[in-house]
Amino acid sequence: MTLVGGVQEVRVVPVPLRRLDSLLPPDRVERLDHHVVAARRMLARRTVWNINSTARGGGVAEMLHGLVAYAAGTGIDIRWLVVAGDPDFFAVTKLIHNRVHGVAGSSGALDAAARATYDATLARQAQEIVDLVQPGDVVLLHDPQTAGLAAPLRSRGAWVVWRCHIGLDEHNAWTREAWGFLRDLVEPAHACVFSRAQFAPDWVDPAWLRVIPPSLDPFSPKNVDLADEEVRALVHRAGLVVEGGPLPVDGRVVLQVSRWDRLKDMAGVLDGFARHLADLPRDVHLVLAGPEATGVADDPEAAGVLAECRSLWHSLPAAARRRSHLVAVPMDDLDLNARTVNALQRWSTVVVQKSLAEGFGLTVTEPMWKNRPVVASAIGGIQDQIEHGVSGLLLDDPRDSAELAGALSSLLSDPDRCEAMGSAAHLRVRDHFLADRHLIQYVELFGQLLGEV
Repeated sequence: MTLVGGVQEVRVVPVPLRRLDSLLPPDRVERLDHHVVAARRMLARRTVWNINSTARGGGVAEMLHGLVAYAAGTGIDIRWLVVAGDPDFFAVTKLIHNRVHGVAGSSGALDAAARATYDATLARQAQEIVDLVQPGDVVLLHDPQTAGLAAPLRSRGAWVVWRCHIGLDEHNAWTREAWGFLRDLVEPAHACVFSRAQFAPDWVDPAWLRVIPPSLDPFSPKNVDLADEEVRALVHRAGLVVEGGPLPVDGRVVLQVSRWDRLKDMAGVLDGFARHLADLPRDVHLVLAGPEATGVADDPEAAGVLAECRSLWHSLPAAARRRSHLVAVPMDDLDLNARTVNALQRWSTVVVQKSLAEGFGLTVTEPMWKNRPVVASAIGGIQDQIEHGVSGLLLDDPRDSAELAGALSSLLSDPDRCEAMGSAAHLRVRDHFLADRHLIQYVELFGQLLGEV
């Protein structure tokens, strides 16, 4: 549903929180029930709003679908709005995204012109959102695209939390430029939430800095159990492969699933695989899978990155081309998209996430839940998920293709180690990254904001 000024409301069907019970030990069920009672009491006459910049594509949108559904299932009044933006706006926010991650991105500047573009886009929608939100409501603003709404919503009398899903452990000139751009936009928020404490700039008030890692919904289409027949049908359906021959029916697969974003380094994975092909077993294929390049509204660089990967694939020796495949998963049917990614992860032998920067990385959490060992860069929130040598392998230098090849070879040559690491990965997600922990942390934060704890 699109409201008058271009703001879209995403309708989410409530889901009973009780369905998590079968996955949780009794003490966690009891603790969750206690917090649900507290949440119903303190939010009885309030609405909780989530506001972000896309309803589909990427981890934030996927996570919101699950969390909003579970919260609504408890009887809490919770709603989700998506702000609109034109290409100029999303070019500015992509520049912020890249620079928060410590890289230049494009040659543009976060200058007065960029700020004018940013402010004008949100100004066209701010009044519409302010009119919907009532004094005393709680608003979660997600990522830089919505930070400019903090001041008008606080003036409205709402309790405003800015939730940043991105960041870099060590700050440099690029991160300082981005945080300088965002500072006066974010400071009106009552509290800030990051996935890691290290991501927060030094001007965030420590008293209202909260660390809340993301979580995974085991019952979503992306993660629900699939029968072997459905996995095969989804993986091998026509139209997925954009470069390379049909996906292999036999043999083993190394998979990376990501947005077409330079910080995910899909091209680096492809290049590294080709360079070290002789070091890997002959039956192993590489699959790089991402959404259709036009399928994520707030990511204007996706088409260019996919084109670069396709060009690189064409430049590879014939042997490497035969064993590598680029896949673009359609976004017109979100349920089918999610089930296809689910199937790809279950079909793979080892999953890779060779990111150059990563806020958290649900593309790590998801295969871990599916009992797959993950080889990933030792950066950002990935480090909080994988215990090196236990539930996966961490790469000290994500740009070192020899290190990646060595890690893959060590797993692919030892099926028992693969299986043990995959089992440990599943337990790691169950113990730390399911929705009960996530929801409890939000309830505790709201209680502190509203003075009820």
